[in-house]
Amino acid sequence: MKKLITILAGAAAMLGIVSCDDFLNTKYYNGIDLDGGLNSVSNIEVAANGVYASVYGRYFFGNYAVSIGDIPSDLSYWNGATQHWDAHYNFTVTPTDAYLTYIWAYGYKIMNNATRVINAAGELYDSCSEDEKASLDLCAAESYALRGYASLVLTNVFCHQVKVNGTDFSSKPGIVIVDKEPIPVFTNVKRSTIAKSYEAILADFDAALAKFTAAGGDKQDGRYIGVAATYGLKARTYLYLEEWDKAIDAADKALAAGGDPALAVTAADYAANYAVSGSNTESFFYLAIDKDHNWSANSLGTLWSTYNMSPSPKLQSLYAATDIRTSIMGMDATSLPTKPVYAAGKFHCASGNFAEATTHLVNAPEMHLIKAEAYAHKSGKIADAQKSLLVVAKRNTAISSISDLPSTQADLLSFIKDERARELFQEGHRLWDLRRWGDKVNVSAHNAPSIDWMVKNYQISDMVYPIPTDEINSGFGVEQNEGWKSTFPTL
Repeated sequence: MKKLITILAGAAAMLGIVSCDDFLNTKYYNGIDLDGGLNSVSNIEVAANGVYASVYGRYFFGNYAVSIGDIPSDLSYWNGATQHWDAHYNFTVTPTDAYLTYIWAYGYKIMNNATRVINAAGELYDSCSEDEKASLDLCAAESYALRGYASLVLTNVFCHQVKVNGTDFSSKPGIVIVDKEPIPVFTNVKRSTIAKSYEAILADFDAALAKFTAAGGDKQDGRYIGVAATYGLKARTYLYLEEWDKAIDAADKALAAGGDPALAVTAADYAANYAVSGSNTESFFYLAIDKDHNWSANSLGTLWSTYNMSPSPKLQSLYAATDIRTSIMGMDATSLPTKPVYAAGKFHCASGNFAEATTHLVNAPEMHLIKAEAYAHKSGKIADAQKSLLVVAKRNTAISSISDLPSTQADLLSFIKDERARELFQEGHRLWDLRRWGDKVNVSAHNAPSIDWMVKNYQISDMVYPIPTDEINSGFGVEQNEGWKSTFPTL
C-alpha cells in the first residue's frame, strides 16, 4: 500500500523532522494510507502537516531552494574551502547536479501531496460539521498556498524568466502543472508554457485566499503559511510578470494582513531579528528551525560560515558605514581577507550554533521594495516609489527623508536594485532579480578583498538551468531545456 509521508511532532507542525534524513528514507510517523486513508479530518490534518515536512527539508526551503537564488550571483563569494555549490558558483552545472535533482523532486513532492490534501478535504467536506469544515478549509488553504509557492520556485529554477525588462518569454516551456490530481507514477506528462505555469500559480494563491476566508482566517503563526504570506507571494509573482498595479495591490494587502510591522531602524533591533528561532517580527512565513530541529552540517547557517560562502566584496561595498544591516555581517575569527569566512549573517543566531538559525521566507521589507519598484515603473509615481523605498532605505541612518533618495526614474530604479541587494541578501532573490532586469552582470567573484570577477558582462537573463537527467531519462515526456548549456558562461 502506498504511504504519504507525514510527520507530527506535538503541536508544532513545522518542527516535525526527527533527524535530517528521516522523511527521505521513508521512516513513517503517523503514516497515512493513500488508498482510502485520507478519510477523516484528523488524518487530513496530519497529511497537511506532512506537506510542511517537505517544505522544511534541506532539499527545498531548508537550504537548496533558497541558496540557488543567491550563490550564482554577484552577491556571494566562494572561498574554495569546500566544494559545496561550487558548480553553481562557477556556472559548471550539469543535468546530474544533485541540488537541481532534489529541488525538482521535492518541489513535485510538495505539489503532489498538497493536491492530495486539497482533494481529500473536498471529498469529505459535505459530511462534516461546521467546525470540521473550518479545519478542512484551513488545510486546503495552506496546501493551495504551498503548492503555488513550490510551483513558483520550480518555474524560476527550471524555466526562462517570464519577463525580462519588458520582453515577454511566456510562450517558452514551463513546468508540469499539478492541478486536479497528483501526477501518478509511470504516467506520461508534458511541460506547459511559462504563461500557463504562472496562471496555475496565481490560481493556487487565489484559491488559498478564498479558503482562508472560508476558514475564518489563518493560524496567526508564522510557522504556517497564512494570508499575509500568500498575498506576499502574489506580489512577488506579479512583480515577475511586470504587472505593476497588481503587484502594488497584493503587497499592500500582505502588509495589512501582517499588521504592517514597523521595521527595525537601530542596529540592536536589526540584529535581534536574527538572534533566535522565530524572533523576526518582520517575517510573515518562516521555517521553525531551532536547537532541536535543524539540518546540522547541511543547514544554511553552516553554508554561510564554515562551508565557504560569504558576501562578495561588491556587496560589502554597497553598505554605508551608517547602515544598520552591517550589524550582522561580521566575519569569523578564522577569516582572512583573501580567504573570508563569514559568521553566517542572517543565520548567525545568538546561540553560536548557526545551524539553529531560522530561515525567513516571506517578509515585510520585500513588500515595500516591490511597491517601490512597481511605482517607479509607473508614470508620475516617483513620489510614491520614494515613499515605499524610504521605509527600507532608512536602515542606512544617513537616509532620513525622501529628499535623501534619487528623484529621477533611472536613478531611482538603480538605487532600488542596490537596495534589494542590501536588504534581501541570503533570502534567495538575487539570481531571479538579475535575470528579470536583463542587465549584463559580473559574476564568480575572486581575488578577495578586491572587487574582481571571473565572468564579466554576462547576459544572465539568458541563463536557464537544465531539467535533471533522472527526469529526462525516465522517458515520461518531460523535455530538456533546449540549448541550456549555451546559456552558461565559459570560465
